[in-house]
Amino acid sequence: MISEHLPNIKGLIIDMDGVLWNDTQPIGDLPAIFREISDLGYRFILATNNATKTIDEYHQKLQGFGVKLEDWQVINSAMAAGIFLKQKYPQGARIHVVGQPGLKKTLSELGFQIVSEDETLVDIVVASLDLNLSYEKLKHAALLIRKGAYFIGTNLDPTYPTPEGFIPGSGTIVRALETATERKAKVIGKPAPDLYLIAMQRLQISPEETLAIGDRLDTDIAGAQAAGLRTALLLSGASTREEALNFQPHPDIIAKDLTELIF
Repeated sequence: MISEHLPNIKGLIIDMDGVLWNDTQPIGDLPAIFREISDLGYRFILATNNATKTIDEYHQKLQGFGVKLEDWQVINSAMAAGIFLKQKYPQGARIHVVGQPGLKKTLSELGFQIVSEDETLVDIVVASLDLNLSYEKLKHAALLIRKGAYFIGTNLDPTYPTPEGFIPGSGTIVRALETATERKAKVIGKPAPDLYLIAMQRLQISPEETLAIGDRLDTDIAGAQAAGLRTALLLSGASTREEALNFQPHPDIIAKDLTELIF
């Protein structure tokens, strides 16, 4: 389907949640899908807004589905946030994290000091999906931001797909802190360009040669369009066909799922 609609595509930037899986359930025969992608000659990288896991944990999850990739072929907004902050704070910094252990580990491995939850001397607050969120956590993070800490949001996804349905996502928490502090976060994940720029640099291809594949119009598709990429919306996750047809500009391709798009 890709070559029929977009014959000049050389590389794919593929979202994960809602595209490859819903939580622990794969969407399609993933080993067969990735074999076909390779047989068709596409270079590809997986890029997700989800900051809850480390890159190693994503590789482990993929291997559990029978897919083994190179280290460079997976990136998420946690890693992208770390790369951005390394450029801004090359000597390191003290970070308060509202988020999952995977985010803390990613930032720590990049050389940042992750402070305890009650620490008041910090340089940066990084906010993301936190499955143990409490009012006290929101209050403390808001006070740190109001005192001058640099405010990063990994992504603004309002929801997160699970087999139970869509649950509150990272954007719910970032927006709450923005409201509480009257400060806008520097957002790293899609629709911001950071993930796409890093992915294209690793693929060594131009935006015109790149197809972004995702399930969310407001993040995956909008961000890719703003970065000059071609786009494919899959209906296996958050957005519907009706929403896609009302979205401007339309995605270049709309497909039921990754299987229909690739085969």
